[in-house]
Amino acid sequence: MSASSYDWIIVENLALRAIIGIFDFERDRRQEVRVSFRIATDIRSASETDNIAQALDYKSVTKQIIELVETSSFFLVETLVERIATQILQEPRAILVEVKLEKPGALRHASSVGVQITRLTERPSS
Repeated sequence: MSASSYDWIIVENLALRAIIGIFDFERDRRQEVRVSFRIATDIRSASETDNIAQALDYKSVTKQIIELVETSSFFLVETLVERIATQILQEPRAILVEVKLEKPGALRHASSVGVQITRLTERPSS
């Protein structure tokens, strides 16, 4: 499957709470983070059969991400965004993932600051 023929599952702006940051005042309370992700997959089998068993289960993936973020306690946004991407790529139908993690209000004159990454599965292609 070429990059131009990916299908995308999109989840935008999950508003979650995590312990994240390097300063003492960030370590003793959960703060809001926003997580968005796009998962490249191939939906043709699911669309042809109209069978959920052939689809990427985005509800299950999202629940896993919520659990990961809300129980995490990292210093760096970079660490958390990598862990999210790694978790999503455990889904067998995921080919590639783009993940954006934002901390609203982290900078005084910005509505948000964040990190966005793209990661490809390391599974052998078929």
